[in-house]
Amino acid sequence: MTHRNWLTTGVVCAAIAFVVATGAFLHSQQPASADSRAMILPVDPQPLVAVTKSGERSFSIEIADTFAEREAGLMFREEMADDHGMLFVFKETRDVGFWMKNTPMPLDLIFVDQDGKIRAIEQGKPQSEAIISPGEPVRFVLELKAGTAARGGIEDGDLLRHPAIGTAHN
Repeated sequence: MTHRNWLTTGVVCAAIAFVVATGAFLHSQQPASADSRAMILPVDPQPLVAVTKSGERSFSIEIADTFAEREAGLMFREEMADDHGMLFVFKETRDVGFWMKNTPMPLDLIFVDQDGKIRAIEQGKPQSEAIISPGEPVRFVLELKAGTAARGGIEDGDLLRHPAIGTAHN
């Protein structure tokens, strides 16, 4: 009888260990959230193109199109390539507000309307909890390293092209 209790206990412990290990593995396969780890999303196969007065600028981008992805954004990122960014996609055109809490990199925040037209470019200061908003409803926000917009000649009124922008409908 004692042998049977030990065997049952061993099977139960093994089952619990399996469930815990499986949960840890599955959790590690999900994008990190705002839990002190940088979230790295897959790079979209299509580049985002900024059409400016002085020519086109191309960027590789990650697309944050779920609530959790938009909430985590570029928090905890220490560095990013000059030609890389994150495009935040909202389900509808609306007022948005961003902050830089837990974001150690200074950023350009490019606010974009439904048709891909840049409505505002604002600067994000590292670790700031100040709300950054364009003051009008937008559909997309592109975050780039600070100064990238100015160096690339990207200005209000310029156009961003990408399939995620081209397929957006209100």
